[in-house]
Amino acid sequence: MSRLVLIDGSSYLYRAFHALPPLSNAAGEPTGALFGVVNMLRATLKEKPDYVAFVVDAPGKTFRDDLYAEYKANRPPMPDELRAQVQPMCDIVHALGIDILRVPGVEADDVIGTLALAAAADGLEVTISTGDKDFAQLVRPGVILVNTMTGSRTDSDAAVLDKFGVRAAQIVDYLALMGDAVDNVPGVEKCGPKTAAKWLAEYGTLDGVIAAAPAMKGKIGENLRAALPRLPLNRDLVTIRTDVALEQGPRDLQLREQDVEVLRGLYGRYGFTQALRELGGSAPLPEVAEGGTSSLRGTAAGYAKAGDAAPVGEVDAALAAKGEYETVLTDEQLQAWVQRLRAADGFAFDTETDALDAMRARLVGISLAVEPGTAAYIPVGHDYPGAPPQLPMEQVLDALRPLLEDAAKDKLGQHGKYDLHVLRRHGVEVRGYADDTMLESFVFNSTATRHDMDSLAQRYLGYTTTRFEDVAGKGAKQISFSQVGLDEASAYAAEDADITLRLHRVLAPQLAAVPALEKVYRDIEMPLVPVLARVEANGVCIDGAELRRQSVELSSRMLAAQQKATELAGRSFNLDSPKQLQAVLFDELGLPALVKTPKGQPSTNEEALEAIAEQHELPRVILEYRGLAKLRSTYTDKLPEMVNPDTGRVHTSYHQSGAATGRLSSSDPNLQNIPIRTDDGRRIRKAFVAPPGRKLLACDYSQIELRIMAHLSGDPGLIRAFEQGLDVHRATAAEVFGRALEEVTANERRAAKAINFGLMYGMSAFGLAKNLGIDRGQAQDYVSLYFSRYPAVRDFMERMREQAREQGYVETLFGRRLYLNDIHARNQNLRAGAERAAINAPMQGTAADIIKRAMVSVDGWLTDQRNASGENRALMILQVHDELVFEADADFIDTLRGEVEARMTAAASLRVPLVVDSGVGDNWDEAH
Repeated sequence: MSRLVLIDGSSYLYRAFHALPPLSNAAGEPTGALFGVVNMLRATLKEKPDYVAFVVDAPGKTFRDDLYAEYKANRPPMPDELRAQVQPMCDIVHALGIDILRVPGVEADDVIGTLALAAAADGLEVTISTGDKDFAQLVRPGVILVNTMTGSRTDSDAAVLDKFGVRAAQIVDYLALMGDAVDNVPGVEKCGPKTAAKWLAEYGTLDGVIAAAPAMKGKIGENLRAALPRLPLNRDLVTIRTDVALEQGPRDLQLREQDVEVLRGLYGRYGFTQALRELGGSAPLPEVAEGGTSSLRGTAAGYAKAGDAAPVGEVDAALAAKGEYETVLTDEQLQAWVQRLRAADGFAFDTETDALDAMRARLVGISLAVEPGTAAYIPVGHDYPGAPPQLPMEQVLDALRPLLEDAAKDKLGQHGKYDLHVLRRHGVEVRGYADDTMLESFVFNSTATRHDMDSLAQRYLGYTTTRFEDVAGKGAKQISFSQVGLDEASAYAAEDADITLRLHRVLAPQLAAVPALEKVYRDIEMPLVPVLARVEANGVCIDGAELRRQSVELSSRMLAAQQKATELAGRSFNLDSPKQLQAVLFDELGLPALVKTPKGQPSTNEEALEAIAEQHELPRVILEYRGLAKLRSTYTDKLPEMVNPDTGRVHTSYHQSGAATGRLSSSDPNLQNIPIRTDDGRRIRKAFVAPPGRKLLACDYSQIELRIMAHLSGDPGLIRAFEQGLDVHRATAAEVFGRALEEVTANERRAAKAINFGLMYGMSAFGLAKNLGIDRGQAQDYVSLYFSRYPAVRDFMERMREQAREQGYVETLFGRRLYLNDIHARNQNLRAGAERAAINAPMQGTAADIIKRAMVSVDGWLTDQRNASGENRALMILQVHDELVFEADADFIDTLRGEVEARMTAAASLRVPLVVDSGVGDNWDEAH
């Protein structure tokens, strides 16, 4: 997800000025505040945000001055030493490629608040870089606060509660009660943080405190009553506005390319030697005055790490040190490295290519490491003008092939599936792929951090890696790796292999210390890597003509929906424009705005339209239009464009570390999201076809998570239903409603199905009522009846909650863990979410483990199934949720069906039978 960083420039400038000593450069110009801000900016940019803004107060009065003439009246004028640093600060910010925002009539806080909520609503992750407590009122999902000068982080309602004793939604009332001496906003006399938090805990809101004032006892009660007339004004003054009219939106704030020459001049002038060093060049530095650059150098070290994640545990200093890397350009060097690899028990490797798509990328180089701190890069495809001569690719691959294809020689990688693809396409079948640091991290703790190399190096080694953008640039100006100079390329690429090896040295012992987790890693995740690589490489045939037919039909129906919407609205309008839709639905038709945007505007999202769909036909027509548009843009129009020209097939990418529970996800295309609940969605599957002479076989676990629930809970009623092969939803309905199986109505079965699946996902009576269209009391009766018939299910759910509270994690049947960081959160919503995950994760995670085990088993058998010409008689081509799809010779399909069903049902031993439903057809829809 893209990230926006909003920097509270005014706050940092003042804080740095007062926090740092009165530093100056050799020319006597003040630099203390400037130094603090520059180091804060450097720390921010190391995090590689996608969008950034540096927001400062505009000169002149604001609307708050109109509300209260004494607002900030006690602030002294800006000191001359600070004023002298404002323009240099702006010059540096601009040269760094960051937009500076000043909006007359409002404060920087209001600009930041408006951008933060707009960005969060637009799907961006928002970080507000500030030290101002007032911003805590903006914390919510997608919006966090980071004080880059101290490294402190406020990233949830629970964190706000821990820090201030009140929730984010109460911060405004909290500030109104206490007042703000800095802004000359007087609060209730003698009301400090504890008293304000205590009142709000007891009375909920400022209005509640005001209502309780007459009964307040003692001096503090008198003080509160004396302040009552001004408290509503206080609330207005401390509320950050989020509706400021701005010329730039969040996505207009892209980080621009730095003006390196301007930065060199500015850093050199003000004596910022570390910042200058990071630019990779030098500029004439003034002669250093006492107390100038030398004292800055000492301070810079403290700020340079601000905001960086601290490494976990004690790390060997050697694993955090810079390495020594060699660029291999001669056959003598290559043979020396081959000898090193032969002598080693195993080695780390990584490939560099000219594209992200592993099925099309061209090899540019290979990096190798056998011990921490030492690595080599072997370039084979750098083709920029003036590039030094490199060893021929075939010569390098021939030298390395015996080692890479030796199953007895352990290989180590980071997200190595990509490298397996690249090398296979260049004639090398890697065997002995023994360890993957991405998967070590994921299995050890799926929720602790991101599992990319940069994040892992920072967390486990305290090491800041060179990022791809550092050597290749970013955005429209990014160059192919084949165009990167060899010196920069070698330092970047060799570091990848080196850091992979170092991470393995840290992660492997931690994983080995938890035998159950190491077993998940060794028996499930690592064996799955080459299996997924084969599934991805196999790909699936697409019927482009069928998709084009569907696109034409969808377009026709979209046009009909547009015409119907125009008729219902009484005028034409753009169905894709939220603004025009708001005007039609809420202004002209007068429909109620039941769902609001973060800015308080009527929402037109799916939830909002569903909420009013019973009151007018137009919202339902718009929903239909959007559904058709999404199918067309995501699948019928896009899939034909994704066919690989070399193979004639579509190749998705599967991600083992995509979901914390262990479920596989996929992308490019995302096959997990093909809708199957509508006829239009199911038709997409018709375009996934078997080539001539072949058939598709689809094998799907039947109600696997309910079966896992029966096993884990041990409930006799559920076990009995599955053992007898009953329709479990009908059997549940019969139990809950006290009927014979044959007397269960369709509505009762539907209710039982909603309960069965809803409980697995922690659905409340309120959610069940909404799902079934019944009142909450009736839904609660259904839940109570369910638990009276299946008491062991209720006991299991409570057991999982308690286990999560005691241990901080829950486990799957095979020992995979899901850590639940919010299980003790003071915020009820966060805690409830963690409790729902505690119930669902053992079932969803166990289902994920089971199908992964099945894939490994089936793949092992398929490897030997070849015809007389040595070709595969069958291929595993898709994995979607609990389903596997195969392509096979028509005369082999029955054999395949029997073997696959047997291996899938044998993938786990439960108290109830695992059942696999299978079907055969010329396309996926027929086979499903």
